[in-house]
Amino acid sequence: MSGIRNVAILGASGNFGTPITAALIAANFNVTIITRTSSTMAHPPGIPTLRIDYTLGALTQAFTNQDAVVCVVGPGGISLQKTFIDAAASAGVERFIIDDFGWGPTPNGFSEFSAIHASRKEGWDYAAAKAKEVDGLTWSGLSTGNPIDWAMKKFPMMGFDVQTHKAIIYDQGTERFTGTTLEGIGQAVVGTLKNPEATANRFLAVQSIQTCQSELLKALQKATGTQWEVTRTTSKELIESGKEDFKTGAGLWRLKLAVATLYDVGQGRGKVAVSREESDAELLGLKAETADEIVAKLLQ
Repeated sequence: MSGIRNVAILGASGNFGTPITAALIAANFNVTIITRTSSTMAHPPGIPTLRIDYTLGALTQAFTNQDAVVCVVGPGGISLQKTFIDAAASAGVERFIIDDFGWGPTPNGFSEFSAIHASRKEGWDYAAAKAKEVDGLTWSGLSTGNPIDWAMKKFPMMGFDVQTHKAIIYDQGTERFTGTTLEGIGQAVVGTLKNPEATANRFLAVQSIQTCQSELLKALQKATGTQWEVTRTTSKELIESGKEDFKTGAGLWRLKLAVATLYDVGQGRGKVAVSREESDAELLGLKAETADEIVAKLLQ
């Protein structure tokens, strides 16, 4: 398998696309951003950007001479993943990184997510089938678990409100889950492309940290020098509320059940690997991070 140098990225301006693009640039890959003609999103200066219609012909032309394509489009672009893969195959792309950056092919999710999971899995399965059909095409999926520094800052329902120094602790706060920082997600993509043989045609389990609410609260109180106000509830209540919202069509069901995925006692829903040793973190060059280091990123 030849060395990968030229990388096209779809979704470069998104929450995960931004750190992935930065990591690829820092690692001296030749990056090209592919975006829709209609997109008004700004991109970093100095990076070649192609604005095209997402048709098979236009994508094939855009992917020509690219060694790899990284797909990190938002939910609205998931349905186009088969077209992206077909274009990559036609253009002679060596590696297609599928749009996962979540929990991967785990069978342990809540049933309410089944329709979302099925739509994503359709693209994953298509990539695997295409790689068997087209000589030279390979794929990788990165299962990163919770994007921990981004999610803790954006969603107080995860248990921590940095502005008010208030915490919601679910059950005993000891259920452990996998977290990967935005920087770690970027490094995981770099590590995948730097190790093409070892990362080909499989999902990779990625993590910066395996932690729990109690550890994070302790680190937050230490970093802020204050005793946080703590409210306690249970993961069972959160699950029941999320499931009821799902039945009634209330929009918060996704967030509630996503948080419950981390904290559902004894279920291990929030782990992409049992331990760091059983993950692919070392292969991909991710450093292990502590709760104190995660909190330092959060408070920046």
